[in-house]
Amino acid sequence: MSFKINKLEIENVKRIKAVKMEPKANGLTIIGGNNNQGKTSVLDSIAWALGGDRFKPSQAAREGSVVPPNLHIVMNNGLVVERKGKNSALKVTDPNGQKGGQQLLNEFVEQLALDLPKFMESSSKEKAETLLQIIGVGDQLSSLEQQEKELYNRRLAIGQIADQKEKFAKEQPYYPDAPKELVSPSELIRQQQEILARNGENQRKREQLHQLEQEYQRVNEQMAVLLKKQEQLEEDLAIARKSTADLQDQSTAALEESIANIEEINRQVRANLDKDKAEEDAQGYKNQYASLTKEIQETRKAKTDLLQSAKLPLPELSVTDGELTYKGQKWDNMSGSDRLKVSTAIVRQLNPKCGFVLLDKLEQMDLQTLNEFGQWLEQEGLQAIATRVSTGEECSIIIEDGYVVGSEKVEEPEIKKTWKAGAF
Repeated sequence: MSFKINKLEIENVKRIKAVKMEPKANGLTIIGGNNNQGKTSVLDSIAWALGGDRFKPSQAAREGSVVPPNLHIVMNNGLVVERKGKNSALKVTDPNGQKGGQQLLNEFVEQLALDLPKFMESSSKEKAETLLQIIGVGDQLSSLEQQEKELYNRRLAIGQIADQKEKFAKEQPYYPDAPKELVSPSELIRQQQEILARNGENQRKREQLHQLEQEYQRVNEQMAVLLKKQEQLEEDLAIARKSTADLQDQSTAALEESIANIEEINRQVRANLDKDKAEEDAQGYKNQYASLTKEIQETRKAKTDLLQSAKLPLPELSVTDGELTYKGQKWDNMSGSDRLKVSTAIVRQLNPKCGFVLLDKLEQMDLQTLNEFGQWLEQEGLQAIATRVSTGEECSIIIEDGYVVGSEKVEEPEIKKTWKAGAF
């Protein structure tokens, strides 16, 4: 059960002379009137009666009155709250006649309900902190937001490095015809020496053949005397011819060209390796960036899930980047009606037992906003008592010169002057 005000009577508080009213149980009760007639004094009186001395006006007694302030409030649970007498002593009586004090009132009266403008005028950060206090996820959300910030900064740095690496890679020259690995000059020289050695051996064999042919010619001339030697030489000649028949010399021109161009080739190879490394680095940082993006998305989802799982005072009410939002809008972009809804809902959540709020200066709201807010209050089963500089039909009562317009006025006792000798 939420506690609300059934009726109230106020006498001689600030600008109030005598006011009696019965606010709506559910919905908006507007106290209207011109400036300086006592509208705000009604709200101050209620706050003082229910909230204690911290809400006591600095000059509580009405100026010019010899009768002390008198406050009488009846709650919907039968609780009677009174402040009267010279010291405005508090008296709280339950339906059974049992007496209580401020501690009893504190159980169902939320302090911000008595001073809702204090919440509405607080900073966006303070509103968000109040909401997070209510739903009990402030520390978790703060941790997630810090994590998101760190991941975002890391990703930003990685992204910048990735862009630099990619730009550097694009600027590097590339030679598609160059070999994949650096060429060793010593290996080419070794290959060249082998070919030269084989070619030298081939030349030696050719010279040997020439010598044998010459000798064969001489032997032929000496055939008669050298027949046996001729036969041996013929055998040797046959063997020699057979060993040289398939011999082919290899060209060293390509190797000579490679040796001559080895520095250029290796320069191209190194350039290609540098470009490959740059592209690999760039891709690595791109992968890190994508990974951090995924982590940020997961962190943001965790924040959303945390708030969605919490018991929020209103649907679509949330905290984004440390600021309170409703229907995706920050406080300064909310409509007047939405601001009132958010503030009232948060105050109710702070103390669900407190079923009412006090609002001052609703003249800033147009009639449509007031109607929307009033309908929402009725729907939620909440009571709001508000003031508005107006005498229009939207007002439940009109205050004029400390009285409710149309009510019976109380005759003020005369202030008797006392004369002292020598006093003028």
